[in-house]
Amino acid sequence: MKKLFYILIFTISIATLIGCGAYSFTGGDTGNAKTIQIDFFPNQAPLVEPTLSQRFTQELQDLFTRQTNLTLVNSGGDLHFSGEITDYRITPMSATANQTAAQNRLTITVNVNYINNLDEKKNFEKPFTFYYDYGADQQINTILDSALRDILERINQDIFNASVGKW
Repeated sequence: MKKLFYILIFTISIATLIGCGAYSFTGGDTGNAKTIQIDFFPNQAPLVEPTLSQRFTQELQDLFTRQTNLTLVNSGGDLHFSGEITDYRITPMSATANQTAAQNRLTITVNVNYINNLDEKKNFEKPFTFYYDYGADQQINTILDSALRDILERINQDIFNASVGKW
């Protein structure tokens, strides 16, 4: 009976903490924010992948709506993200004995401007970069989908952690 009582108290305590927004198991601390605005991130990189802007913006919006209780709005959000994709490049990473590339690296950089309209001390503007290495014998169009998935997932998670994460 005593064990059941402790389990019941623990369950009620956890439900209260989560229900009041005091803690999120995703690690997101949105404070008193209720809304989020994520603007379209245009691709300003010298080399342009046509679907990158739309895909990046959509995946960032999805991440925040999945892992927080914030409502996505078009303007006037308590939390506001804007910025641009500043770099999309493919560079050779290692050479073979024949002076050709053995491995290539796709690198994407996104400059993010984060404004927390409820707490100005949390505002920032900074770049987020990640990469994907692949064999030089592979064509970029054959690995592009998985490369973008990995890169954007990592960049978006880094943005989440920098803005509302408590890691």
